[in-house]
Amino acid sequence: MRQILVIVCGLASFAGVVAAQVPLRSLPSADRVQQDREPITPIPQPPPSDPRKLALGERLFSDPRLSADETFACSSCHDVDTNGADGAKGRRGATKALDTLTVFNAALSFRLGWEGRFRSLADQAEASIANPANMRDSVPEVVRRLKADTATNRAFRLAYGHDVDRDSLLDAISTFERSLLTPGSRFDRWLGGDSSALSPAELDGYKTFKAFGCSSCHQGVNVGANLIAQQGIFRPLVLRGPKLVRVPSLRNVAATAPYFHDGSAATLEVAVRRMAAAQLDRTLTDDQVASLVAFLNTLTGSFRGKPVSGGAP
Repeated sequence: MRQILVIVCGLASFAGVVAAQVPLRSLPSADRVQQDREPITPIPQPPPSDPRKLALGERLFSDPRLSADETFACSSCHDVDTNGADGAKGRRGATKALDTLTVFNAALSFRLGWEGRFRSLADQAEASIANPANMRDSVPEVVRRLKADTATNRAFRLAYGHDVDRDSLLDAISTFERSLLTPGSRFDRWLGGDSSALSPAELDGYKTFKAFGCSSCHQGVNVGANLIAQQGIFRPLVLRGPKLVRVPSLRNVAATAPYFHDGSAATLEVAVRRMAAAQLDRTLTDDQVASLVAFLNTLTGSFRGKPVSGGAP
């Protein structure tokens, strides 16, 4: 019963996210016909934003002054030149850190973090700054440090009309992160009516994905990331960590190995087999695994005109 309630609540929150991010009335009617039939909807273009706040947020995202020893930045774990998550687990020696989630399309998630503890990008950024496995700092200290830099403080005045403070710092970072969407995947093109975007094998993989019930948890604009679910229903999925997790997005999944919160699945093939056994009580054939992986490979989108690519191993 607890899991049912969690899933229902997650779906309710997800509905609000999709309504806010992708209003159906804004889509061409031909696209709506295809999308209305499917459990997955395409990623929208990034929302409009103040270019000064966006540029400032991008600078802060790579600024090591957000960490106590000024050696660690958001981009240290979230490389937007590759997959938005380079596979790092925080600072070296942080043995209990969870595998890094990609920052790409995080703005489309109903909650943030593996356990869904954060309700907004600003909350997550503030927690990351304070996290001893990451920045080991505090927002007041970061604000003090940035305010002492005349050029940086001037940039905040131009963007926000006042000196840097907590709210403007977190808003600038959030503004940049909201821009980190990866539209244009081949699957999204298929949703939009391009029947040539998927091969017959990839389309069969999508049919298998729906027939086996994968789309019960992995659906919506982010192909997941919109509900909390129990992992390891029929048999253990991982050896350690939380039992209830936010279902991860499958967007760009082919480029974001390793998989699961402990990073214990090195390849998509391994992850698909283990998920089927643990969550669906299914033992997949080699052909079924290959079919599902073929579909998952079509979920890779683009950022700034370049396809999302794999990060460091």
